[in-house]
Amino acid sequence: MRRSAICLVLFFALALSMPARAATGRVIKVLPHFLDLKGRNSISPSLYDRDAYQAQLRQHPEQRSTMRFDVQWKSKSPVWEALKLRLELRGVAPGNLPKQLALEIPLEPSGWLSHWDSLPLTSEQYRDLGEVTAWRVTLWEGAQLLGQQKSFLW
Repeated sequence: MRRSAICLVLFFALALSMPARAATGRVIKVLPHFLDLKGRNSISPSLYDRDAYQAQLRQHPEQRSTMRFDVQWKSKSPVWEALKLRLELRGVAPGNLPKQLALEIPLEPSGWLSHWDSLPLTSEQYRDLGEVTAWRVTLWEGAQLLGQQKSFLW
């Protein structure tokens, strides 16, 4: 009886001394989309048509109104602080002036499934930023970085 009590006390002491696990998360995919003057990224729901329409908007800047970044993300484990997605953009404004812009949105914990969220730029932000040259999307829990995706030029 005495031996089992000692083992039980040691078990609880070890269990309490183990550090709590922080949340884990990652940014799975980032899809930057140009939006036309009507706010559409595609004319039809086909992925092929969406890619063709994005190529058309890339070649004809006068047909664009703004951009939207669709982000697939995932977080696991208990979340102790607020989650947020942060989008950082670098661009070249008219006159070859470098510009930077950062957007953040709060998130709800996702559990085991991934979620999609959108980070749209307003028309004014898009116009002020100019042509986007690089971007980075990060997933944060409070001040801790959980995951990121970035463009080649970041």
